[in-house]
Amino acid sequence: MSELGVVIPAAGQGKRMGAGCSKQFILLAGQPVLARTLRLFEESALVSEIVVVGAEKDIASLRELVSEYRFKKVAAIVNGGAERQDSVRAGLQALSAAIRRVVVHDGARPLLSLEDFHRFLEDTEGLAAAVMGIPLKDTVKVVDSEGKILETLPREGLRAIQTPQVFERRLLEEAHRLAAADGYYGTDDAALLERLGHFVRVAEGSAENIKITAPEDLLLAEQILAKREGRD
Repeated sequence: MSELGVVIPAAGQGKRMGAGCSKQFILLAGQPVLARTLRLFEESALVSEIVVVGAEKDIASLRELVSEYRFKKVAAIVNGGAERQDSVRAGLQALSAAIRRVVVHDGARPLLSLEDFHRFLEDTEGLAAAVMGIPLKDTVKVVDSEGKILETLPREGLRAIQTPQVFERRLLEEAHRLAAADGYYGTDDAALLERLGHFVRVAEGSAENIKITAPEDLLLAEQILAKREGRD
């Protein structure tokens, strides 16, 4: 595989968590959420380097976390932007020139397993762009501003998209450059390539690869960890 770099956007403030600190520092089974996220990529033999992108007020704390947990692959910790997309672009700029493929993964997704990550990379090797996704369990309806149902979408063709997402670096950088020039903001990095007509493959994700955004997510994450460690 080409030299692989990982960009971790971790600038989310986590207001819905009500924890009084940025959500990446919230403890999950005794360790900060971000530390659990980073450990996966630190342990992967396929990852060459990691860039963490955080809010300016959190940079010192991020450096302390990386030092405390001895994450040797973290090559840079940089300031993020106003939006997640701005943060990812800043992370891309901080990667070393040797990196040819880039993984983008949410700092608040600490439960991605090494097995699932490596399977994802194997399944998408040679593709210019790919994302993880899982089938939807619930019916999805399109509604107007008054809540009136306009359309019921067939679940068979729908996926809930996760991270990691993997891209050829040159394509992702170009997509970010054009999006910034046009003032376009997508809901994820894949959307930036989609608007340019690039093929993006959806590979099998995992229901356990949840994002920590609310207190109930933290409870679920603790249950998943307890099950994995045989503590349930």
